[in-house]
Amino acid sequence: MNSSAAAVTEERLAAHRRRFDAAFAAYFTGLAAAFDAPSQSRFTPQCLELLRDLSLRGGKRLRVVLLYEAARLVTTEEVPGLAEAALSVELLQTHGLVHDDIIDDSPVRRGGPSTYYAYRHAFPDRERTALGLAVLAGDLAAFLSLRVLLEADVPGPLRQAMLEVQTRAATDAVAGQILDLERDFEDLPGEALLHAVTEYKSTRYSILAPLRLGLLAAGEDLGLHDARLRRYATLVGICGQLRDDYLDLFGDDTALDKPPGGDLRAGRRTYALRAILEQADAADRAAVEAALGSACTPGTVERVRDIARRQGTDARLRADLTGYAERAAAEASGWGEWWREEAVALFTHLPLRIARGVE
Repeated sequence: MNSSAAAVTEERLAAHRRRFDAAFAAYFTGLAAAFDAPSQSRFTPQCLELLRDLSLRGGKRLRVVLLYEAARLVTTEEVPGLAEAALSVELLQTHGLVHDDIIDDSPVRRGGPSTYYAYRHAFPDRERTALGLAVLAGDLAAFLSLRVLLEADVPGPLRQAMLEVQTRAATDAVAGQILDLERDFEDLPGEALLHAVTEYKSTRYSILAPLRLGLLAAGEDLGLHDARLRRYATLVGICGQLRDDYLDLFGDDTALDKPPGGDLRAGRRTYALRAILEQADAADRAAVEAALGSACTPGTVERVRDIARRQGTDARLRADLTGYAERAAAEASGWGEWWREEAVALFTHLPLRIARGVE
């Protein structure tokens, strides 16, 4: 894609984000006014406000882009049901963020307090209450994500098909979160296990489901295209996870909206940590293992970075990331036989754009 085409793509992505962010804010305004909460409850409005704050605080909105551009593979006309599907995928993302931050004991998310820590600050002497309220906030976001599809003004069969896609994606994401915790019991998890964690925990709900929802809303028969969608989603998912793992170790506060080294502090054996441990001698391995699951000061993070750079692990991770991005781009470039070239070009560009995020 040449520079002028890339600029057009960037503007289209930005337009999707602006359009969705306005719709998301309007959704929460309407929800606050219409939600059937007990009149005696002070905590329910607070919960809705915390979900609103987290949801509107940022995010790349890649799921929304994938959803709208999947529909554009078929048509440039307005497609009923896309707006509700966009709300659904981002509400499910909010659910995942709330629960991830509980599991990881993360104080910061998107440059502000995580929902869990917002409750801990609100109830410093009631730790179990804070934990319970955070769990329920995440649950509420998940149920709202399905309810918004139930209320979509589309034909019944389409509504049912979209609900099936999103329900399956949510179920797979929970299974992936379980596998994610299970992975960290392995001293050196194999690549197949890491790919499975990525596939279930993020790829299926963040990439494959938006693609399916957009095409369904536009009237496509998923059965004709699901194999190619799965291939593309899997490659993009691994590419995105490699980027996230790389940035968590080698990024900075500006790039991450939080301090680097979160995976080290959580004891996660990610793609990056596996690559380091695989090449480490006894002394380096001991240093990395000591950092995993520890308080992990900035100095500790820097020592692990130094080990990785000395091994050339940082360069290998970037090369792997680029390789998966190029394979995903090649997969999408063949879609012109079925779909509009303009939208195909965007899907070809997206993985390469993700890979450039570590430069």
